[in-house]
Amino acid sequence: MATLPTKPVTEVKRHATEILAELQRSREPVVITEHGRSAAVLVDMETFGRLQNRLALLEGITRGERAFSEGRVVSHAEAKRRLRRWLPGDHR
Repeated sequence: MATLPTKPVTEVKRHATEILAELQRSREPVVITEHGRSAAVLVDMETFGRLQNRLALLEGITRGERAFSEGRVVSHAEAKRRLRRWLPGDHR
């Protein structure tokens, strides 16, 4: 992974509008430092939403793998029957 741009928190305070404009343009996260140490990462909302969606997907996969390893499984037919409650339309 490439090195991310880094800004001290004092610069973020002084130039927030400009930093946010650049963040919106580049979509590149910015590491914020405090006392010379990494303290936070600033990301635009679109990137944050995508990261949240990816995290939710990975957590779902992990739950499924755990359920499988614990033997908590159902047949394909049973899974389809259960899903019909939430899916609209004709499901044969």
